[in-house]
Amino acid sequence: MSVETFELVPGYQVSRMLRGAWQLAGGHGPVDQDRAVAEMAKFVDAGITTFDCADIYTGAEELIGRFRAGASSEQRARLKVHTKFVPDLGQLHQVDRAYVTRVIDRSLARLRTERLDLVQFHWWDYAVPGWQEAAGHLVDLQKAGKIHLLGGTNFDTRHSRALISAGYPLVSMQSQYSLLDARPEQGLVPLCAEQSMKLFCYGTLAGGFLTERWLGRQEPDRLENRSLVKYRLIIDDIGGWDLFQALLACLKRIADQHGVGIGNVATRWVLDRPQVAGVIVGARYADHLPANLATFGFALDEADRAAIDAILAQRRPLEGDCFDLERDRTGRHGRIMKYDLGDAPA
Repeated sequence: MSVETFELVPGYQVSRMLRGAWQLAGGHGPVDQDRAVAEMAKFVDAGITTFDCADIYTGAEELIGRFRAGASSEQRARLKVHTKFVPDLGQLHQVDRAYVTRVIDRSLARLRTERLDLVQFHWWDYAVPGWQEAAGHLVDLQKAGKIHLLGGTNFDTRHSRALISAGYPLVSMQSQYSLLDARPEQGLVPLCAEQSMKLFCYGTLAGGFLTERWLGRQEPDRLENRSLVKYRLIIDDIGGWDLFQALLACLKRIADQHGVGIGNVATRWVLDRPQVAGVIVGARYADHLPANLATFGFALDEADRAAIDAILAQRRPLEGDCFDLERDRTGRHGRIMKYDLGDAPA
């Protein structure tokens, strides 16, 4: 089966499933770096030709750079690498032109390239001035040839519109979007339609909750990692464990009919939403690659969508726009976030 592709702008094609590199960062458990680099070729050869990383995913850019240096000319020609510019919360007041330039130059060196394919900009606290100026510095670096395309990460609708109005050429926004979290539909999706902007979606599997592993299980007392804690809060907010189990049971029935897994159905649903260019699936290695590829071997029909919609109609809407809950550092969602993940620029 062929991985679907999407033309983000004329002449720039991405795979609709992106290999997320956050699991290659040191904070997500031990990584066999040689194996991780070697198995990147399996993704590209299978058609997952777009990788998503960030300046704050410690070590991830370097590993992708190692792969790029040793890849075949054909693999390098197909590969697209999307990274991010995410200054730490504690450094926002220091972000000037020199700061932005140092971070972008560092990403260029780590990724072993002369031009970054797509840089996705994030700003932790809108109340701290300087985010529009930082965006302007990125535009200047784009004009200087160091960046091809510019996007955003976790900006809400109002601030995305402000960036566009200020001349920041947003081609994409990376946002959390899943069967559990429909916040992009409250404003960001219509803005994308208006501005010809597309979404790259993370959290599609809700940290693994939207898989067979959790079907029929009792409500857990403890969870093994911060990612599961994060998405458990979402489950609680939209209606609780019983509604979540009803959704999983519905997805399982649909998955069985198509000979795929619950995760494939959940991913396919997001891929079929308006303005979605692709979904980001995290992976250290290629162990789950065949299962992920099954997403492109079936289609949801009207009966499938109607069954899913009947469950989703029971959800309580999450409060606020995209990432509003996570920006509130005093709230349940914000308290588990890490806002200072990067290295101070050299």
